[in-house]
Amino acid sequence: MTERSTAILGGGALGLTLAWRLAQAGERVVVFEREQEAGGLAAGFRVGAAGEVAAPWLEKFYHHLFATDRDAIALIEELGLGDKLTWRAPNSSMLIGGKPYRLDSDPRSILALSPLSLLDRLRLGAGGAILKFLPSPEPLAGATAASWLSRWMGRPAYETIWKPMLEGKFGARADEIAMPWMWARAHYRSLRLGYLHGGFQQIYEALAAGIVARGGEVRLGAEVRALTPQGQPDGGLRVSSAAGEEDFARVISTLPTRVTCRITPDLPADYRARYEWGEAFGAHCLILALDRSLLPKHIYWLAIGDAGYPFLSAIEHTNFIGPEEYGGRRLVYFGNYVPMDHPVLRETPEQALARYLPGIQRLNPAFEREWITQMWGFAAPWAQPIVTREYPRHIPPHETPIPNLYVANMFQVYPQDRGQNYSIRLANRLAARLLAG
Repeated sequence: MTERSTAILGGGALGLTLAWRLAQAGERVVVFEREQEAGGLAAGFRVGAAGEVAAPWLEKFYHHLFATDRDAIALIEELGLGDKLTWRAPNSSMLIGGKPYRLDSDPRSILALSPLSLLDRLRLGAGGAILKFLPSPEPLAGATAASWLSRWMGRPAYETIWKPMLEGKFGARADEIAMPWMWARAHYRSLRLGYLHGGFQQIYEALAAGIVARGGEVRLGAEVRALTPQGQPDGGLRVSSAAGEEDFARVISTLPTRVTCRITPDLPADYRARYEWGEAFGAHCLILALDRSLLPKHIYWLAIGDAGYPFLSAIEHTNFIGPEEYGGRRLVYFGNYVPMDHPVLRETPEQALARYLPGIQRLNPAFEREWITQMWGFAAPWAQPIVTREYPRHIPPHETPIPNLYVANMFQVYPQDRGQNYSIRLANRLAARLLAG
């Protein structure tokens, strides 16, 4: 076993940033990533002809930054990518009664929200201001989003805006979602959004290259099948993957706690009873390249507030970052969070298109199949945790009962539940703690 060697399971934003910090301190790190590219849920793919290596990256699942995402911004600057980071205020809207209404952090958009009465608009704005300026979600602990929002912002605002959003994301579990989760959505949101020209994948390519340059490894297509403690005084662990077995002094799993428990049979029953807990939905995105724009009013983000749509949002990326960066393609995401047994998570892009086509034509009756020049489909398990009021009691500590086995995952960024920035922040904090001894 190599002295001070560390295996990191998962090559997303959290795992790669953690590996980068440890490698900077002189430790030998090996990252194991199941997929063929680094980046996890923030990973991208090349938008271009097959084999076109110079084509720009596009995220498999839509991403942008908020002005409050300081950890991600700092890492981008550290990696020498700061000159590619751009900030804009694109049109973010919600479809209500078949009509899009701008709905973002600008108070003027709330005052113009004509489906609500003036009094209800004022209540909506006042409730949003409370969430924006409330420094901590602690006063909201114990409340559900449904109860708090309907009480303080009014039933009409809840039924028109918040209920469709919650049901679109959480389905039948919408009424159980904890209010601190909603506080985090509102509190950190900004009018201006950030994007990295050329795609966020550049961050993860740079991190992987930096790890390798400092003597580490990033092994792609390397799914870990088992973790086994070796019963040695120094607490070594054996990592078993498709490539074989290897021993490490320390292992840090950035996988969901449920997955870590599954591959580590030696974790005791009481640990499993408390932390192998909770549900999550899978994420699905169908991405279409079109020969013309789909959404009206140069809308970037359209949340679907009307019933009967097969997706919860339509995001026309090229109404944020121009189509000239993608060879003139108009790129549109159709996003969904669905239960893990939902068939769309296993469908081909063509099958998903058939499922989504009625909704696309409902959004834009002029749409024709011939507009599509390319399409891609992506699915990810365990992407959206079901954040109920019991959630905080099941957040695991970094340390596990097995010496030198640590967990660091999205469960630990509560009241957030995912995001590049919070992955990077968690990695920075854990690395500092481990290096401090």
